[in-house]
Amino acid sequence: MQLQISGRHVDLGDSFRSHAEKRLSESVHKYLDRVPSVDVVVAREAHQYRVDIHGNTGTHSGLIVKSHGLAGDVYAAFDLAAEKIGKQLRRYKRRLKGHHNGDKQAINIRKARKYILQTEHHEELAEEGAPVVIAEKAAAIETLTVRDAVMKMDLAHLPALLFFNSAHGRLNVVYRREDGNISWVDPEATAA
Repeated sequence: MQLQISGRHVDLGDSFRSHAEKRLSESVHKYLDRVPSVDVVVAREAHQYRVDIHGNTGTHSGLIVKSHGLAGDVYAAFDLAAEKIGKQLRRYKRRLKGHHNGDKQAINIRKARKYILQTEHHEELAEEGAPVVIAEKAAAIETLTVRDAVMKMDLAHLPALLFFNSAHGRLNVVYRREDGNISWVDPEATAA
């Protein structure tokens, strides 16, 4: 596992680095055999430390895990973030080995394009009054069960996830509501 530990305007000693390496290797290797890379970023926020952990699980689905911890002590903040990573990986492994995944089919991925648009408050507009595209990137829309889509959204800390529902093949969306619950949008099939 390649571990990158950095601090934003914070000096990190060897003691913290060895603590982070030991704790992450225990947490991660308990649930996954190998993880290609994990990034740990420590920053100061007012009178507290914020530790962000971002890891690539190396799975075929491109799953990533993210967490953060906030505490008055850098070790406590790191331990909170590492605990969240361990919990996410435990849930992921439990779902992979669950009884409901016995009829797992091959993952079907469809190619798409992802665009980042400039906010509308700018005066400049592209052709036909559309907002200006400031970035364009290849993206993939996977065929998933609703359960797998929610798991992927949670592990990657995404606000929403677009996917093809494996039950019927239509586009679906899951997203986290402001009240903390998850909402699932499944449009009805339309006659041609």
